[in-house]
Amino acid sequence: MINLDRNTLEKACKEIIETILFCLSNAYKGTVYQIGPPPDLVAVRVASGIIGEAHKQIEWDLEGSSDYDPPGKRWIEYRDEPGRTLEAMAWCVEKQKSWTSENPSEDIRSRRYQKEGVFEDYHHMEPVLIRKSDLIIDNGGSMSIEYPVNYNGERIWEDSDYIVVAVIKIHFKGPIKINGPETRIIKKLSRTLGTELLSYQLKNDSLQVMKRLAKDKLETCNILAHTLRNALAKSGLIFSLIKLELATLREQWEEKLLEDSKQKQLKREAIEELNNTLEKMG
Repeated sequence: MINLDRNTLEKACKEIIETILFCLSNAYKGTVYQIGPPPDLVAVRVASGIIGEAHKQIEWDLEGSSDYDPPGKRWIEYRDEPGRTLEAMAWCVEKQKSWTSENPSEDIRSRRYQKEGVFEDYHHMEPVLIRKSDLIIDNGGSMSIEYPVNYNGERIWEDSDYIVVAVIKIHFKGPIKINGPETRIIKKLSRTLGTELLSYQLKNDSLQVMKRLAKDKLETCNILAHTLRNALAKSGLIFSLIKLELATLREQWEEKLLEDSKQKQLKREAIEELNNTLEKMG
């Protein structure tokens, strides 16, 4: 799954919000929510921005205005359930489809309208999809995902090639249409965000692999060095034993010479006699 540090993730989200707000003159606010790994699928707001009237500058870090501020909400807290307020977030995550509020007064998934009786503005929510095969493959080559379930106990995403890693929400000043030009642009840009997040993740994975390889290399070198030290120590012990054995053999040889020599009392005389004998033989 997407597992990036906060700064990298926030940077990517702000860039996509900035691109959308500058491209769509009718848009004035953008938010990106990260969707955590299954089965919890924690939805948490990463970045929000409002563009000024002059359409030149964006104000960031709008904290305290969302139910999805950190630590966010788990899937079981925002999925569709009887007696619970329906949320567009649940639709985007479960169905992997966008949600467009083209008529706020009739939006059945307007959380604010259902809870407070206040109409929301026109907005569009787009899930950011990434192929499962690009993220999670175990050693056997098969998918390894613990699928979440909906209220009816049905596993979601099981028959899909994709998973949801984020949701983009864009607010508009005026009316928008389902499959209108604005929503089509947001859909295309959501793919850009998905690709960027995936590239960051692959880069992060590569760095982690390099760190593990460096650690393994160091551990291997330490093991080899330890083995070599042990071998040298054992070699030194063997040489010491050989020297000791040679010294013992020499003493036995000298004693044998003294026994066979006529001058048993003097070791030097016995050796001189041996030398004389060798000279005569030469």
